[in-house]
Amino acid sequence: MAIIATRIDGRLIHGQVANLWITTKLNIGRIMVIDDAVAQNDIEKRGLKLGCPPGLKLSILPIDKAANNIKEGKYDTRRLLIVARRPKNFLRLVEYGVSLPEHNVGNMSQTPETRSVTRSINVVDKDIADFDALAAKGVKLFAQMVPGDSPKDFMPLLDKVR
Repeated sequence: MAIIATRIDGRLIHGQVANLWITTKLNIGRIMVIDDAVAQNDIEKRGLKLGCPPGLKLSILPIDKAANNIKEGKYDTRRLLIVARRPKNFLRLVEYGVSLPEHNVGNMSQTPETRSVTRSINVVDKDIADFDALAAKGVKLFAQMVPGDSPKDFMPLLDKVR
């Protein structure tokens, strides 16, 4: 399988993901956004295409289709980064049978409903339940905003806001 990394980032594709993670750190050939709503929203899809670095392949897919494509080996020849806004998307991907040994928890924006885990990671109860489910399925969760930061084990950070 060619999944090089997975990342939660509420902004999906933006300068930090496009320049620091994709180009500098991971040498990605394709970025995949997994989100049922975004896959149906032409305006959001156009915006994501504009934010995608030149020469990089982009897939914006509903989660079931992404899982099927991955399991069928459609991306085995490309270095793949999968990005989604919330942990529920990755949990569904794992439930469809996609193996994710580890997962980067990046930016999750603050809202009036969220609790702050770190300066840039904010969660609601549903997110906590989804992270717990991912961890129970053997996915190692770590927090790392940019490649220059040291990765931190995410579950102890999450325990502080329970």
